[in-house]
Amino acid sequence: MGFWKSFFGGEEENPEEEKKNSEAKTFDLMKYDGVKAMRMGQFDYAEKCFCEALKIQEDLEVRDYLSQTLVRLNRLDEALEQLISITHAEPENVALLLQAAHVAYMQEDYDQMKSFCEQALAVDGENAMANYMLAQAVLGQNDLINGIARLTRAISLNEQLADARLLRAKTLLKMGDVKGAEEDTNWLLEHTNDEEDVLLMAARVAHANGQDDEAIDIYNKVIDLNPFQMDAYRERGQIKFERGDKRGAQEDMQKLLELNPNELADVSGDYSAEGVEQAMKRVYSAINPFGL
Repeated sequence: MGFWKSFFGGEEENPEEEKKNSEAKTFDLMKYDGVKAMRMGQFDYAEKCFCEALKIQEDLEVRDYLSQTLVRLNRLDEALEQLISITHAEPENVALLLQAAHVAYMQEDYDQMKSFCEQALAVDGENAMANYMLAQAVLGQNDLINGIARLTRAISLNEQLADARLLRAKTLLKMGDVKGAEEDTNWLLEHTNDEEDVLLMAARVAHANGQDDEAIDIYNKVIDLNPFQMDAYRERGQIKFERGDKRGAQEDMQKLLELNPNELADVSGDYSAEGVEQAMKRVYSAINPFGL
């Protein structure tokens, strides 16, 4: 082959160059096969493709894809390792830092989450999402005051950040500030369309205000929207229990046990009338009045 190339005036191929070209083609094949597999939900194969690609050459985009794949495989520690590796290369990439913070949140590692959020805010202190996620982290550490402060900061930067308002409403209600929780809840009711979490919050606020009929009406609406919403059955049943509506409370408890048998696991282990009544008394007597 080399003779004919030389004879016709061509250049002989460089073996090293040929190897590099072959590796580049294999890298591209593994990378894009991995992306295709990931989009099709074939995460085990996607992981293999991305790992093979990284053996050929370092590539931050592939590491990002690999981290996303590992999250879908519920291997959060490994996903976070990949993200940390990328953040070392791109320490001012706010989106990436918040992506890492989200994985830490999924692990309930609030110290790590807080660290990522603070790093993001050091780059962009006006980032509403970074402030919101930092609030999630400090609330996970049970620091309610700083959590409220961060949520308020996030909302001031982005008034439409509904998740921040909902979390602030929940936190204020937990702290006993029913009026503050009600203000955020009313805003959410005006700016959202029958979202379950918002309606549940509205029902809890109504209950905290002693407006039990209104609270039950809202729980009814939630259950109409989603017959599998366990919190609605649990909390509506609690109100009925408090009002002496034993039959109504038992009906809600029975439905709750059908949806989640674990509610009964430490009582009698069955669905007998006696077991349901025991579960009802245990769950409704211990429930937090604000559903938190």
